[in-house]
Amino acid sequence: MMKLVAALACIAMPVSGALAGQAPAAPVVTVQQASVEDPGHPPIIVGIWSPAELTGSAVPLVVMSHGTGAGPMAHVDTAQALAEAGFVVVAPMHPGDNFQDDSAVGRPEWMANRSRHVSRAVDYMLTQWAGHERLSRRVGMFGLSAGATTALISAGGTPDLGRVAPHCAARPEFVCRIMAPPAADAAAPQFVHDSRVAAVVIAAPGLGFTFEPAGLADVRVPVQLWVGGADETVPTATNGAVVRRLLPTQPEFHEVENAVHLSFLAPCGPGAPPAICQDAPGFDRAAFHGEFNAAVVAFFRRHLGAD
Repeated sequence: MMKLVAALACIAMPVSGALAGQAPAAPVVTVQQASVEDPGHPPIIVGIWSPAELTGSAVPLVVMSHGTGAGPMAHVDTAQALAEAGFVVVAPMHPGDNFQDDSAVGRPEWMANRSRHVSRAVDYMLTQWAGHERLSRRVGMFGLSAGATTALISAGGTPDLGRVAPHCAARPEFVCRIMAPPAADAAAPQFVHDSRVAAVVIAAPGLGFTFEPAGLADVRVPVQLWVGGADETVPTATNGAVVRRLLPTQPEFHEVENAVHLSFLAPCGPGAPPAICQDAPGFDRAAFHGEFNAAVVAFFRRHLGAD
């Protein structure tokens, strides 16, 4: 999903709206934007979706990590569904890997940076956000593509980036076009694992082959794994299937017939760029997302609880 255009925001669904001739209904979801400090690095812009009335003392928090070249609005329908179900969602726009700036993509620090952004966002939500005292310390995480890889790292996974070059020589795929070879004297990436992550939903995880042979041995949390049956961008055989095989506990697995990589992005609204709206013939993205969002909400309810 490299260099998606800034018009990605066009896929956004409205949080609330009135039918013609009717008074607007009271909003059930509040949407905010905040800036999160990341000492020594650029600040992290985050989008936050929360119930309009935040009640209880252990409201589940879900971090949403977008794919390469995207941004916080890429999964707006899923974020809204979670917030309507009582969750708080925080979606960082990963500095160096978003629709405005791809300067970190493919570099040795790419995934290490992303995993640090996740922990910084969680720190902010649990200590500085206005509703932080009502949030549970058990955190969920959702991610697509590079965001799914980020989620696995945050949950304890450690990729071996030394596997990229030999893999790409033998079985080239999309990620091989964006990964830069590490310098001979490059320091090992400092991946950030976050013990607060207690449940993970991932779709079309990238770099799955880098977790061979035991890079997911420390991922001990429940995982819901989705792959697209027609995904040629992140082939399931070398990514999702590898993740499924390596996880210590078998994930809740879903293979979506006829889904391409971008089918996991929010359904497109009027004016959305065609490049992110192309599904396989006959695939109904809006209908699929109704089922997808319901399954994601149900999974997080089972494993994070609800206050």
